Amino acid sequence: MTKPRANNKKPKAKKAKTGAHKGASVSERLTFDHKTLEEAETTRRYFAKYERILAHMKQVTKLAKKEQLVTTAEAKILLTYLLGLSYTFTALSYKFLMANRVGEHVGALLSIDKTESGFPVYQEILQMAADASQAKKHLASLPSQKRLKQDMINHILSEQSTPTKLQYALSQRIYYEYLKEAELFLPGNDPQGIWISGKARGKKKRDHRSYLIHWAKYDSQTNVPAIYMMELEDTGSRALPRDERRWPRVQTHLMAQSISSLKLLTIARGFDRDFDDLHPKFLRRFSIGPMYSHTFTEQKGALREILSEAKGEPGLDWALAWTVESLVSEDTTKEKTGMFGSAQRELYRIDTMDQQAAEDGATEIARSLILPHRAFQVLEEKDPRSLRDIRKYVVGKNAKVLSYK
Repeated sequence: MTKPRANNKKPKAKKAKTGAHKGASVSERLTFDHKTLEEAETTRRYFAKYERILAHMKQVTKLAKKEQLVTTAEAKILLTYLLGLSYTFTALSYKFLMANRVGEHVGALLSIDKTESGFPVYQEILQMAADASQAKKHLASLPSQKRLKQDMINHILSEQSTPTKLQYALSQRIYYEYLKEAELFLPGNDPQGIWISGKARGKKKRDHRSYLIHWAKYDSQTNVPAIYMMELEDTGSRALPRDERRWPRVQTHLMAQSISSLKLLTIARGFDRDFDDLHPKFLRRFSIGPMYSHTFTEQKGALREILSEAKGEPGLDWALAWTVESLVSEDTTKEKTGMFGSAQRELYRIDTMDQQAAEDGATEIARSLILPHRAFQVLEEKDPRSLRDIRKYVVGKNAKVLSYK
């Protein structure tokens, strides 16, 4: 696996959410942060936008692999999670595209994070996961698609009106059928392990087993999907994925610590100290978002003006942030464990002379922006200082993606 490239640019620190909703009640914060899509046309445009963006993200992943910014194994894992995310958005589109037409209360409509994410709020993903767990029960209580379609024809012939409620029932039938079959991106996607055969990071070859562990979460704090990858060495007596004593503990630990507000250094050190025979050599977090759109979100700073000017052409008023945080172990030390024992501990590469790197708790942070050609043209014309040092993946008119640094 390739090491992250040296980066002499100082990355920007993550900022906590602040603003007018600070100190407000939960309901007031929801009103400030969330936006309910009340019109059917708006909901369709929202899901169509994400369908295109996720398709572009697959091209971006392949381009990043070609540029050696991610490894072949990492690219394959990313594509799997992006496919799951695409399935999740398809499922939500079935659930909500007809909800606007049946006079349901606001709680039955799609809510998105309009200030920090652009994605559906965490509660929507959580409810979808709950629906998926009960899909069989819902399908058993709903008429078949064939029956619903026949009832719709009968309604049109007899009532001479649009069978709105039957259309909604059919959309829900399709929704639960899809949940039952699709490999969705869930609120929590449990760790999986890939054995790395004959490979080791650095010049020294090691006899220990090495694994690439990957997992993902839909972060409840930021409403942004995050994908994690950890390369670790296993010095235990049994292979980790087959060890019924360690593997469940590893999965639980990693899922509990996968929070956007935790630095990679905090996650890696906590894992290193909790498992004496597992040694995290490399940890990465891919944050897929926020998504900024002049139509759907309330962005601030340079992007607000850029997307406002790019809005003239339909579908070209968006930008998606893609952040890759990397943490690399550069050495090891011995630490006493009890009166007589000792364990290997990892020493991670962080430039302590760089205050920003120390605050971020990562070896490197690479920020990218995926955006359409029209928005990129406006960005180039304005040349805002805050966006100069990030990589831009530009979607051309023929949907081909090009990379600019």
